[in-house]
Amino acid sequence: MTAEEKEALHGRIVEALQSCYDPEIPVDIYKLGLIYEIDIAEDGAVKITMTLTSPNCPAAQSLPDDVRIKAQAVEGVKSVEVEIVFEPPWTPEKMDDAAKLVLNIL
Repeated sequence: MTAEEKEALHGRIVEALQSCYDPEIPVDIYKLGLIYEIDIAEDGAVKITMTLTSPNCPAAQSLPDDVRIKAQAVEGVKSVEVEIVFEPPWTPEKMDDAAKLVLNIL
């Protein structure tokens, strides 16, 4: 897989993840800053490192599955592993400006 192909696949994965929402917040998880890393291997295997807004997040069970399903549906993705981490902890500063505007934080 060329660097250009990886970049294009990364963009399609991000687009897919922008359809995943924390059920309590009207902003997608990518704009919220919950996705820390998307690593794409040469064979199309994808590892997504993400966090939750808190360890007690009510979506802790459903959100990682949603991320895996949405990423797996992207053309060119062979497999998906989702890792949940809490270091570094999520803070509102991780949100992009669009998310901050929606949530009236800016």
